[in-house]
Amino acid sequence: MTSRREFLKSSAALSGGLLVGVVVPEAGTAFAQAPVPASVPPNAFVHVAKDGTVTIMVKHLEFGQGVNTSLPMLVAEELDCDWSKVRYALAPAAPEYVHTVFGIQMVGGSSSVWSSFEQMRTAGAQARAMLMQAAADQWKVKAAETLRTENGFVIGPAGQRLSYGQLADAAAKLPVPQKVALKDPKSFKLVGKPTRRIDSAEKVEGKAQFGLDVQRKNLHVAMVAHPPAFGALLKGFDAEKVKSVPGVSHVVEIDNAVAVVATSFWSAKKARDALHVEWDVPAKAKVSTADMRAKLSAAAKTAGPIARKAENAEAMKSAAKTLVAEYEVPFLAHAPMEPLNCTVEVRDGAAEIWVGTQFQTPDQAAAAQVLGLKPQQVTLHTMLAGGGFGRRANPINDYVVEACEIAKRVKVPVKLIWTREDDIRAGWYRPMYVHRVEVGLDPQGKIVAWNHTIAGPSILTGTAFESMMVKDGIDRTTVEGVVDTPYAIPNLQLVSNRVDLGVPVQWWRSVGSSHNAFVVESMLDEIAAAGGHDPLQLRRELLAKSPRVRNVLDVAAAKAGWGSALPKGRARGIAVHECFGSICAQVAEVSLDGNTPRVHRVVAAFDCGRTVNPLSVEAQVQGAIAFGLGPALFSEITVKDGSPVQSNFHDYRVLRLNEMPAVEVHLVPSDEKPGGVGEVGVPPVAPAVANALAALTGRRVRTLPIGAAMA
Repeated sequence: MTSRREFLKSSAALSGGLLVGVVVPEAGTAFAQAPVPASVPPNAFVHVAKDGTVTIMVKHLEFGQGVNTSLPMLVAEELDCDWSKVRYALAPAAPEYVHTVFGIQMVGGSSSVWSSFEQMRTAGAQARAMLMQAAADQWKVKAAETLRTENGFVIGPAGQRLSYGQLADAAAKLPVPQKVALKDPKSFKLVGKPTRRIDSAEKVEGKAQFGLDVQRKNLHVAMVAHPPAFGALLKGFDAEKVKSVPGVSHVVEIDNAVAVVATSFWSAKKARDALHVEWDVPAKAKVSTADMRAKLSAAAKTAGPIARKAENAEAMKSAAKTLVAEYEVPFLAHAPMEPLNCTVEVRDGAAEIWVGTQFQTPDQAAAAQVLGLKPQQVTLHTMLAGGGFGRRANPINDYVVEACEIAKRVKVPVKLIWTREDDIRAGWYRPMYVHRVEVGLDPQGKIVAWNHTIAGPSILTGTAFESMMVKDGIDRTTVEGVVDTPYAIPNLQLVSNRVDLGVPVQWWRSVGSSHNAFVVESMLDEIAAAGGHDPLQLRRELLAKSPRVRNVLDVAAAKAGWGSALPKGRARGIAVHECFGSICAQVAEVSLDGNTPRVHRVVAAFDCGRTVNPLSVEAQVQGAIAFGLGPALFSEITVKDGSPVQSNFHDYRVLRLNEMPAVEVHLVPSDEKPGGVGEVGVPPVAPAVANALAALTGRRVRTLPIGAAMA
């Protein structure tokens, strides 16, 4: 990996070279701090050096999803360069790199590749056109008509060859063409081909620089004592005893918390844990999970804002049979393997930040506000991150703000580190929800009406996204996956009741689809059982007008051997879900060891449209299944007297290595436009497992995690 500063230094050291940027369409949000330039500075995306090395700036955070390879592949495809000479550099926070859809520099919603698909290809095509023109000028021929490129060379009409490195200086002096022709996808040589990640070696060898790896001269480590309960207020603290801990340099109050700063992590942790802090916990904050469950259950039985209105509101009255079910899903932590961290160095009139963040633009703006600077005075270096799942995409990342508050107070470079316990106990969870579903069936067991109410907190309340994504009281992230279901469900009426539970919440991998798929796909199996139908065939009938989704479902079923015999004590369950522009169907094969479910095999079919790197897509689906199985089987955050009960992986259970099933991923070929990948494999796994257990035991699980529900 190369930082942008190192990238530019190396460019100068190579005495020139070709640098190319592309124009980013203007887009504005509440976070926009500087106008997007009408033309992007030439060092924005592509640098072709004199030695033939091609360095490509990656504007999105790399935290396991593979953009350090996928985005350079798009450039290299159009540039027609030697892939072995391609390098990447992580882009800092800058207006040149704003998301072409959301108007801020960010990664989220599985949007990195599809949002950059045309943009990065254009950058590659521009560089190629300039190199060809430079060769044409040297050979005194017409570039477009007589020249071609191949593997980092421009080839002339008589077979003469000039390398991109030889042409870089001359090409750099040419104007950047604003209109270039992009390749017909049928002629792709790299895009769509399985490609090993270009950053794997440095990660395996320990050379890759994550946020936790940042070192600066005189760097101190900070840790924060957070409120022990949601809604607790800081009353006071006694710092005298901990100041004597070797290495401790500062104990300072920040916004409703206390920070301990020391010369090492261990000194800071010992002092923070020993610090005596007094907190005031208001009586109204001392709620527990049981109280919240009752509140949500009552709200799920109450009329509210309608997200989707039934065609015939009276259809339920004609039902021959009615099914009523209440589903519940818990709060969930994100628990990325690299705990949250941020390094800040403040100087006169400027600051530098090193952080793995999904939201570079908002974090740069928030840091500037805390430090009393303009965003342009804050240099935010994007570091590699060890996972995120939405936690590093808080509209205002609390750990970044904390680090800036501390650095401003103590006047030394500071690396703030959250422990695993800090991460799991300090909030910002996937919300807890209760769903109430009432389905009316005709005498043949076919659906005539479906009434669905979702009750739970909104992740958008009080954020800059609320005005954009909440309309008529409906938080669209809460209802996604139901309001836009591909199933042709007659007379579907959807109500969404927003209920504040006093617990900080935000998006979590696959957002609303994470709970909505569990409810819809589980309910379809309940309907199939009530009507005596095969769960696969019921879905196929409801997907008659969604052939693309049905095809993915069919592939998964066929590859899993749906309907074939299984060993005694095992059963299969199926689920399919469409979200983020892609489709994933999964078949889970499960058994029971006493009351403990065991998942032996998961077969997934996946359609994300045109695929850039099949290896990354396959890895993301595998990872999504592993990630989703934890909450399906074990994970939950419960609250007692306003405080989270869980604290680390011993009681916030994620999937362990010996519990990982065999996973098969089958990519469904498609010429559709690219869709999202990273989040789409999560939603189907919980209902597939729950449906398999129902087929095995006859017992329907309506509450996650399944392990606790079956205990």
